[in-house]
Amino acid sequence: MNIGTTAPHEERTRPVRHSAAPPEPRWSRWVLWGAVAVVVSVVSTLATSLGPAFGSGLATEVPAPTGSAVVAGQPRELTPADVDAWLDGFLPTALATSDIAGAAVVVVRDGEVVTQRGFGLADVAARTPVDPARTLFRPGSVSKLVTWTAVMQQVEQGTIDLDADINTYLDFQVPERDGGPVTMRTIMTHTAGFEEQVRNLIGVEGNPVPPYDEILRHWVPERIYAAGTTPAYSNYATALAGYVVERVSGEPFAEYAQKHVFDPLGMRDSTFEQPLPAAMAASMSRGYLVASASPIPFELVGMSPAGSMSSAPADMARFMLAHLQDGELDGQRILRAETAREMHDTALDTVPPLNRMRLGFFESNINGREVIGHGGDTNAFHSALHLFTAEDTGLYVVMNSTGRDGAAGVLRTRLFTEFADRYFPGPALTADRVEPGTSAEHAALMAGNWSSSRRSDSNFLALTDLLGQVSVSVGPDGELVAPVLPGAAGQPRRWVEVEPFVWQDLDSHERLAAVIEDGEVVRFSVDMAAPFLVWERTPAARSSALLLPLLYASLAVLVLTVLMWPGAVLLRRRYGASAELSGVPRLGYRVSRLAALAVLVVLAGWVLTLNAMLTGALTDAFDPLVQTLLALSSVVFVAALVAAAGNAVLTFRRGRRWASRLWAVALVLATAVVLWIAFAFHMLGFGAQY
Repeated sequence: MNIGTTAPHEERTRPVRHSAAPPEPRWSRWVLWGAVAVVVSVVSTLATSLGPAFGSGLATEVPAPTGSAVVAGQPRELTPADVDAWLDGFLPTALATSDIAGAAVVVVRDGEVVTQRGFGLADVAARTPVDPARTLFRPGSVSKLVTWTAVMQQVEQGTIDLDADINTYLDFQVPERDGGPVTMRTIMTHTAGFEEQVRNLIGVEGNPVPPYDEILRHWVPERIYAAGTTPAYSNYATALAGYVVERVSGEPFAEYAQKHVFDPLGMRDSTFEQPLPAAMAASMSRGYLVASASPIPFELVGMSPAGSMSSAPADMARFMLAHLQDGELDGQRILRAETAREMHDTALDTVPPLNRMRLGFFESNINGREVIGHGGDTNAFHSALHLFTAEDTGLYVVMNSTGRDGAAGVLRTRLFTEFADRYFPGPALTADRVEPGTSAEHAALMAGNWSSSRRSDSNFLALTDLLGQVSVSVGPDGELVAPVLPGAAGQPRRWVEVEPFVWQDLDSHERLAAVIEDGEVVRFSVDMAAPFLVWERTPAARSSALLLPLLYASLAVLVLTVLMWPGAVLLRRRYGASAELSGVPRLGYRVSRLAALAVLVVLAGWVLTLNAMLTGALTDAFDPLVQTLLALSSVVFVAALVAAAGNAVLTFRRGRRWASRLWAVALVLATAVVLWIAFAFHMLGFGAQY
């Protein structure tokens, strides 16, 4: 390597005269390889930290892969012996191979409990087995069904109007959007239009969160959609509904749920209280990320009405029975029959013919059967509740571990689909297509990048959208390639168009459908997500298809710029060369290198902070660090672009070699890309609302 020629970003030097050219320093090659390794490491850390992390472990349900190939079959008789034999052949091995500590399953039908089973351990260290009658689990967002039941009780009493402005019931204001207010109906159908809110969503004992009413008042998330137009799942909105129940009833929400839902139904081992009452704490299952690791502390759900319930599986059986019997169990009525039917039957159709949102329940229809229910996740616990309304049958499953590679999400969906295929099968799926030639044309209209309607939009967590966008493309045979929902083994799905803009995965029950307006695809979804989430086209200025390659290239430029700066100094010392630059050009050169280093330090701070936030407790303990990073980004990223531009001007004015000029331009572009991403994804500012 000759100094000043093949390293265009180094300071030019005046070589000392020698009788022969100095040999190429071999160690400098290692500097370059080291730079490449650092770039790869930074990019890998950024992608793995921020991409799939967001959306999991937030007391929500996330679309999970469905099961094996769907075939027609004769229904099995749903008896205790048959269900138990099936579960014994399915769950123990599945839990062991997935590193899940324990689970419970409850099946009810025709007003009776068919079976309630516990599998594995509630406490690995103590070797305590799961007891479905007494062991408490955290069902996460399945808790919402209790909240919606409480809302409808107040609707019956006339204290809540489903279509009134929600501000009627609040002591703070939720702003209108496009002249339309939020109503309880839009809240119950997840179409209130709120962006995602995660600050203080989940804490743990020892790192608590404020009371949920304080969280609600602290920051009202922006409404990114007009009410009633777009499904966008919202824990904030659900907690808002619980707060309305609290205000109109005059009872704290946890007490209200106990008095008006749990006690009438005989759900003696259920509560919304956090931490648990002492009498119940001993029965609480430990929660695990994987069973082979230590348990995590008891989780504290900030938006309490959205997901803080603790309940024994046997109690959930009673809750299912009450809803299957239109609000009544053992002579105790929690809802009038017509109110329960209104909850179960009122449907909002946003992406036909996919599953729809009911009033609080969402559809998980299968094999031509109407099924309503809910799913739920905390960081450790994962659950799903399904009611086959016409068959008067309910299925509830809950696990106390996330499992290896998020296996709990796969298992709960496989359990549901295999249960349905075993006891309520439908016709075999076929590969019938629409008119020849239109499939590839329709797939081409789907191509591009898409963003989830459930997202942070006005704050720095919008960065997760950059790494979480779905890229839809057309395969070599004109088939649709949509990696929004991989198969159970992680393989791509085989989407076959069965109706115009409706695709079926022949290996599962999953469908994908698109909404067309003026000849353009404006949104799409899949059955598992359609009731509460859609994907919409990503604006070009925020598209990861453009920005991620630019970001990775910019990181490479910044890292190489920083690493080769001291490398150039060492090479000059090694060969006795002196720096050509002096005065203002030398100052501009050095300032631009220091600025590049500062950019990398701030970006590393963001990566580490977001990784800690998205894999741990999202409490306001992170606020000082977030505020510091926002302020540093506002100063450093702008200053770096100014410094790089100043260095480029000086480089061109001095008439340096073309390679030096080219690198100076590359550094300007690299800092400009970083600044644009920071601006577009709200990494600049001085607040900490998220």
